[in-house]
Amino acid sequence: MTAATAAIVSGAMFATAAVADEVTLKSADGTVNLVGEFIDFKDDNYIIRTALGDLRVSASRVRCEGEACPVFETVSADVAIAGSDAIGLGMMPLLMTGFASSMDADAELTNTGDGETRATLIGDGGFGDEIGSYLVRATNDNDAFAALLDGYAKVGMSSRRITKDEARALRAAGAGNMVSPNQERIVAVDSMVGVTHPSNDVSELSIEQLRGVFSGQITNWSELGGPDRAINVLAREPDTASYEFFMDYLFEDEEKPQFLPQGIADDDQEVSNVVYLDRNAIGYVGYAFQRGAKPVTLVNECGIATTPDAFSAKTEEYALNRRMYLYNRADNLDEPSQAFLDFVVSEEADGVIGKSGFIDLGIVRREQTLEDGRAVALQQEASNYAVGFEGEVIREMLEEMPEHDRLSTTFRFRTGSSKIDERGMLDMQRLVEFLDSAPSGTEVTFVGFTDSVGAFEANRRLSLGRAGAVLDEVRTAAGDRLDHIRMATAGFGEVAPSACTVSERGRSINRRVEVWISESAT
Repeated sequence: MTAATAAIVSGAMFATAAVADEVTLKSADGTVNLVGEFIDFKDDNYIIRTALGDLRVSASRVRCEGEACPVFETVSADVAIAGSDAIGLGMMPLLMTGFASSMDADAELTNTGDGETRATLIGDGGFGDEIGSYLVRATNDNDAFAALLDGYAKVGMSSRRITKDEARALRAAGAGNMVSPNQERIVAVDSMVGVTHPSNDVSELSIEQLRGVFSGQITNWSELGGPDRAINVLAREPDTASYEFFMDYLFEDEEKPQFLPQGIADDDQEVSNVVYLDRNAIGYVGYAFQRGAKPVTLVNECGIATTPDAFSAKTEEYALNRRMYLYNRADNLDEPSQAFLDFVVSEEADGVIGKSGFIDLGIVRREQTLEDGRAVALQQEASNYAVGFEGEVIREMLEEMPEHDRLSTTFRFRTGSSKIDERGMLDMQRLVEFLDSAPSGTEVTFVGFTDSVGAFEANRRLSLGRAGAVLDEVRTAAGDRLDHIRMATAGFGEVAPSACTVSERGRSINRRVEVWISESAT
């Protein structure tokens, strides 16, 4: 096994530091953000001098930023993990703790002060011997694939999917097929949320309004229905994954504006902290980093409003949704790495992921009523079709909705293919486990939808065919485990779109198969 080298905090090991110079101590969850003069590092604690006096802060809770931060020597770890700071700082510490607990062990977390955390797993609940060590280097998404390519990391963390060029380079280096289920794992989903100060009256923004704000064309809240105050725009550094994701959503097929916002933040926690304190500010953060800031509902070009909540994120119907990935090479995966990867995609990890503020892949159930937003929109649409096939399909869906709850499991298809995408294959196994424990007689209906390209009747047939394909896949995956479940299919074609169909992104969201379950189930 090739040991990874990285910095570890130890009072006896750091070399030099400029005493009495200013440093900033930040925690991934936003609860700590302290500025003061660096005094000492002792017993795994930073000691800084502030207006409140000398403060001692555990290095396991924060990272140190500033030239005066201590510099540490290097030690080895069994497994190195590198990449996304959103995952590395926001999710990994709790995942390591949960992973250790799953083995009746204790995780001793040591923060190196340089965006790195070392987890030492101690057996017998912390009273036994060391059973493994994991080093997490939280930097950026690009580093995930660079570290896998040069052999430094066994696992790469990314808030975006690997690019074709990155996958080809790793394949050429002998790393295998990076998008195979054994090398690409979706561990959570994350919504990019527009946030304002809690006192701001503006709670809903259209994509056109967001474009105006983040291009500098809209500069006053009064232009958005708010108070007569200047807008303070806060953004992430250009070329970061969060910046690219957000701006690609706003300016998908257009050139990004050359606009300098009022503030550039180092990370999501800084955005949320500033927005919470500045009543004129607006920014964007990952779902896990909203903190006390106020989330904004998004309205797309077609007038469809989506709210950033866990259900819309799990169904991937919230417009600014992204998947959180872990990647590994096929040629150097060892037992400690495999054990950790198996844990993070298990149901046992769902609670840990949720606790970290991200959205796990666990299945949740939501009642469907004629008062919810989708049903109201359908009723308005039905009034446009007093007679005819389209109206009958809409009315049929409205009749069925209150009789079934909807599960968050939603299957989508690769572009131009009838094959379920990589998220769907993972959800398939979770759905089988979920239904396996449902009471006898439960009825599950796989409900197909399409985009609006093509004739209405042809789309209805296509949606029904895709629902049938998913049902067949579930039966194959389940074997005889779901013999106590009644399963059926339905297809409503292009009605009830979840996204606007003016772009391929929106059309792909609408090409889906939902899972409805009878209300008699528990």
